[in-house]
Amino acid sequence: MHSRPRSHPQALAPTRADPARGSGMDALLRPSGIALVGASNRPGSPGRVMVEQALGGGYNGGIFPINPRETEISGLPCHPDLAALPAPVDLAVIALGEARTEAALADAIARGIPAAVIFAGCDGTGATGDGVLARLTAMAREAGMALCGPNSMGLVNPSFGLNVMAYAPRVALRSGNIALIAQSGSAFSALTYNHDRLGFSLAVSTGREIATRSEDYLHWALDRPETGVIGLFQETARDPDRFRDALDRAEARGIPVVILKVGRSEVAAQFAASHSGAIAGNAAAYEAVFRAHNVIETHTLDDFAACLQLFSHVDPLALPDGRLSGVHDSGGEREMVVDRAEDLNVPYAVLSEHTKARLSENLDAGLHPENPLDAWGSGQDFEPKINNMMNALITDPDVGVLGLFVDIRDGSWTSGTCVAALANASAASGKPGVVVSNFSGVNHAVMASDAIAAGLPVIEGTDEGLRAIRALFDWRDARRHAATADPLPHVAPGIAAKWRLRLTKPAPLDEAEALSLLADYGIPTPRLARIATPADIDAAVAKVGLPLVIKTAASGVAHKSDVDGVIVGLHSTDEVRAAYADLSTRLGPQAIVAEMAPKGAELAFGILHDDSFGPLVMLATGGIWIELLKDRTVALPPFGPAAARRMIDRLRLAAMLTGARGRPPADLDAVADALARLSRLAADLGDLIAEMDVNPVLAGPGGCCAVDALLTPRTPST
Repeated sequence: MHSRPRSHPQALAPTRADPARGSGMDALLRPSGIALVGASNRPGSPGRVMVEQALGGGYNGGIFPINPRETEISGLPCHPDLAALPAPVDLAVIALGEARTEAALADAIARGIPAAVIFAGCDGTGATGDGVLARLTAMAREAGMALCGPNSMGLVNPSFGLNVMAYAPRVALRSGNIALIAQSGSAFSALTYNHDRLGFSLAVSTGREIATRSEDYLHWALDRPETGVIGLFQETARDPDRFRDALDRAEARGIPVVILKVGRSEVAAQFAASHSGAIAGNAAAYEAVFRAHNVIETHTLDDFAACLQLFSHVDPLALPDGRLSGVHDSGGEREMVVDRAEDLNVPYAVLSEHTKARLSENLDAGLHPENPLDAWGSGQDFEPKINNMMNALITDPDVGVLGLFVDIRDGSWTSGTCVAALANASAASGKPGVVVSNFSGVNHAVMASDAIAAGLPVIEGTDEGLRAIRALFDWRDARRHAATADPLPHVAPGIAAKWRLRLTKPAPLDEAEALSLLADYGIPTPRLARIATPADIDAAVAKVGLPLVIKTAASGVAHKSDVDGVIVGLHSTDEVRAAYADLSTRLGPQAIVAEMAPKGAELAFGILHDDSFGPLVMLATGGIWIELLKDRTVALPPFGPAAARRMIDRLRLAAMLTGARGRPPADLDAVADALARLSRLAADLGDLIAEMDVNPVLAGPGGCCAVDALLTPRTPST
């Protein structure tokens, strides 16, 4: 199988960290010596546990407990304070209450210790007052100290033998290739204290990140040869540019990044001025960034752990072409998994006739050579048969991953035989195998451990297993897309400069100007003319032609249909006059007439500006249902037509665009070109645009047309 190589470098000889050389992160994560401030002899206390953990990981550096009331802890000499240390240390671990933490950090800085870990929350509710966090922040930053916390659950570097934790894990930590960076102490402890199927090269509970941020840990992990996959439990990117730099580096190295992003509230969307802003939500920027950098995004801890486990075993750079083949020991559970695979868009391989013939030679009567395969019949001669069938499936040209979807259980001969057959087939073929238990409550701890030792990930839960497998395929395929040239659409010289000048003027763009902006970037728009008095109607009709639509251009009316400000299907000048009289009476004299666009499916294009990541481009199901359906996808600009086509495919509306239920198929190449052109506009001008709605964009067999546009300008921050 394609197992990612696990590097287990020997611990380096102790070296004195030198902050002047930028080695604060090494001092924090590969220290030559550790001072444990607040060490204790009281059994079960954080102070005692942190000493035991430091001693139990195989760390080769000096370990120095600090407590003025003790002389020895766990067989180690105890020192009254940092000033009494007999040797230099790189890392001070502070396990004290909030009231004493500030003084301890000051002592560490005075001692010249370049790194620290603080377990206490330091939220200002204790005796030190509300300013404690600000004071700690100022102290650490002024000293240039690498600081994990406050409110950290600790950190581990298993390949180095480093365990800095104040609470004892329930399972022994395995050394591996997963770098876990958690902005949640609970998530850190859930995965490191309980989950023996994950092998870590690094695991950090970052805490409040007052000095050292998750981005710093990301870059450090990317410098380490033992890092094979990165897991980030993320509340926010505190340094967005450095975060994206890290994702760039991960892409360059071919290291998958799995992220569980929390804080997806839509509260901020209530204040959006456009439909695009309203339906995008707070998560839009992160979605776009993740997609741009081929991040594996998850939404639960179970999915997060499943993806980390699968990607830690399987090198996706070596993953062959092909899709999923499944093996089952139950017809009923097979049907359940097939249903879920269809819902989750997990593709099954199409078996060759040669593979089917090999399967038929080993199947009992009544079973059929198909994918997924129900392999259990009478049980007679099952061991050689299941080995033959596993080998037949995994060597099929259209199979990329072979999954065993069986509720394996300790003590079961059948389960053990299936797992062994999968391990043998995977090893012989060089293709990955994965075990998925459809019921997470089955007792199979021993068998799972043996399977993992044989190179097979074991994932609990049907959905978790299927989503992880799909993520593996998606990562592989997206990387191949990224390697394919996707040139940006050409835009005439001087267009960007022209519109940058216009957008810096105080007068906002009205609909006509916004459509003119789109037209300058090559996005199809209807012919239109302005009307301010009844005398303008004849010339406007002559310019635009009949039939036409008339719309109010009243200042302050963002969504015209909400105020009955759009009248369509006007076939004569008299109808235009009557419609204009109605609009001008209700909404004022300013109006626009525009040619009737050809019928088509209604899409919406949008541009949003995110304070952290800059302009975003949105594609959505359009028309009056845009906010109700919330069928949308987002991307970072600029991108070419091929990337735009993939955005279209992600919409639920995509089936309608290809000609469902008797509709003629839309010209998706034209839609993709227009969307790519909008991305070019967003890249050129997005810093001057807060929000832009282009809705509807009518997509039909003859092309597409942007019918309406609303632009809210933005003043760039200096």
